[in-house]
Amino acid sequence: MLDTTIGDNLRIFEIKRKTKETNITLTINIDGTGEYEISTKIPFFDHVLSSFAKHGSFDLYIYAEGDLEVDDHHIVEDVGITLGLALNKIERKNIKRFGWAIIPMDEARATVSIDLGGRPYIVGEYIPNRCSIGNFSTENVTHFFQSVANSGRMNIHFEVKGENEHHKIEALFKAFGVALDMATQVDERKGIISTKGVI
Repeated sequence: MLDTTIGDNLRIFEIKRKTKETNITLTINIDGTGEYEISTKIPFFDHVLSSFAKHGSFDLYIYAEGDLEVDDHHIVEDVGITLGLALNKIERKNIKRFGWAIIPMDEARATVSIDLGGRPYIVGEYIPNRCSIGNFSTENVTHFFQSVANSGRMNIHFEVKGENEHHKIEALFKAFGVALDMATQVDERKGIISTKGVI
């Protein structure tokens, strides 16, 4: 696995992760403008990752291939792991650390709150009404966020309600983008936001 930080002051991170199941290259610019180019061979997954990037104002480039002849699990999981590894490279000093968002999408509404405090944990409330959207398995939604939280050393709480599965999941990814954008914003007043003095 190649793990690269580009530039001294730029928050642009590239992760290349190859296993026997998947091959992923991911680049994210935390201080971007919402540009993206995403190809996972799972069209709905590409769509919601694009929404995450656009609404979080992250420049995100993901190229993933894997054993879709088995199912979509490994690509979704490993993109989550790779994204988390990139996010874990963010300097925890002089950022807001906490972020939250409530995003409606027609009848659906998603709430996400996150903490970049270095402690991986997830509390999620997502109950799918159907098992898939195209070749994307809805059971992998929670697993994706668990993978991001574990490798990104972050705490993610989320809740989503609605009738339309597309709307529910898209609202959730948009909310994650907005919350993460808030948490990663630079604030020179903050120093290290912990009474311990370390994160």
